[in-house]
Parts: sequence; C-alpha cells; structure tokens
Amino acid sequence: MNTSQASDARRRDGWRLVRYLYRIPLLLLHFIAGLLICVFIVAPGKSSVAHDGREPLAHRMIRWWSTILMRIFGFRVRQVGRPLPDAAMFVCNHVTWLDIEWVHSRRAACFVAKAEIARWPIVGWLAACGGTIFHQRGSPNSLGTVMQTMVERMKAGRSVAVFPEGGTSHGGQLRTFHARIFQAALDAEVPVQPVALRYTRHGERWLDVAFRPGESFFANIVRVLGDPASDAEVHFLPVVPPNSDGRRRMAEQARAQIGRALDGESGAAS
Repeated sequence: MNTSQASDARRRDGWRLVRYLYRIPLLLLHFIAGLLICVFIVAPGKSSVAHDGREPLAHRMIRWWSTILMRIFGFRVRQVGRPLPDAAMFVCNHVTWLDIEWVHSRRAACFVAKAEIARWPIVGWLAACGGTIFHQRGSPNSLGTVMQTMVERMKAGRSVAVFPEGGTSHGGQLRTFHARIFQAALDAEVPVQPVALRYTRHGERWLDVAFRPGESFFANIVRVLGDPASDAEVHFLPVVPPNSDGRRRMAEQARAQIGRALDGESGAAS
C-alpha cells in the first residue's frame, strides 16, 4: 500500500478517534511511569550488566516499559530466535523510532543515536538514562569517540545496538551497511548478532510506519498512535563470525541475513 492509499484508508477509518481516546491517556500515564522508573531504578543502576543471561533489575524494567509502550501503540510483538545473553553487538535494520523500543522490549542494550535526541526535553534525558550513546552525524571526531565508548561499554559487559544503515528510509529498501561500525565489536572481542525488524499488517510487510518525507517525530507519533493494530516481528539471527577479510565482509554477511529475514525467509538463531 502506497502513501496515498494509506492516507485514504486512514480517512475512512471510523475507529481512529476511539483509539486516540484511550491510547493518549495510557501513553501519558506510561510516560510518567517511565520518568519514575528512570529516577529510582534505571539511573542508579545504569552501570549494571547481565551475567550468564541474568538481567539486573534496571534492564528488566527497561524491557517491561518498552513492551507496554509497543502494546499502547497497538503492536503485537512476535520474536523469532533468541538474543545473545551477555555482552554483544546487535546490528539492526532501521525503519522508524519505534525500532529502539522494539529491541529494548526483548533485550536492554545501549543504542547509538543521533546527537539531536540528547537535546530533546525529557526524552533526551530518558535516552541517556537508558545508556544511549549520542553521535554527531558528519563529524569524524564524534564517530571516533562513539566507537571508543562502544568498545568500553562492551568490554565492561554491556551490549550495544546499532543501525549500520546510518538512518531510516521510507520504502523498505535495505541500504548499504557501514562497515566501520563493526570494528568496535572486533576491538571489544564480542560477538555480532544481526537483528531483522519487520512490521506487518494482514500478513504483509507494512512500510508506512516509517517516517514519511518531511514528517516530524511528533507527527509520526500522532499518526501511528491512531493506526489499527499491527504485528511487529523481531528476528534474532545467527551470529556473524569474525572474518579474516575484515569488517566489510562482516557487514555484508549481516546485511544479507537481515535481507533474507525481511523477505520472509527463515534464518533465526538456534
């Protein structure tokens, strides 16, 4: 379904107002709960790490909060495969801002995100509490600092999640993966696990959840919040082994696995 067809269907959706009437109050209450969780649990425990698959309380609360958020937006999450239990680097395709909460609902991790988010009122502070590593796009110095922070976090036992495409796109096209980001996993000596994120509706891939051209973060939240229930599949795929050909080959292998999962082919981790 293209953008024009989706807009027509939205105008004909008589239940849209009803969804707003109960989802907006739930979202506001959940946002307040998130602030309290960050103040009393996540911020004091932000240096906690998982050991042998046992999550600290801060990580469990992040997963709980993200799971409920996805449900408020009407998403039924289906997990295929299992995330690695200890320090790892998760590489994911990037569709929309919900990707972060989607992964967090399955596995708490430190995400790499654009520096603009850090300046957003309240949201930036919440992201920082969750361990987000902020990157100033287009700055070589910033990327070097981000890579160093990633290595330090993973060596300390935290997992890091990245979007190697470098940004979102509207149209579902899987873009080239930037290979340099994989060097952090090699330096930290942790495994790399590809993660495919696939939104579906009526059994078909749903692409209109992504940002439309020129659409703001707030506008996307409002639009998606009123949409009918959808499914969200998260596929934890087989680990990409360190490659003698270097990080570029690892990037190509991760992208190929994610591409197959997005096309509906089986490829879950055992």
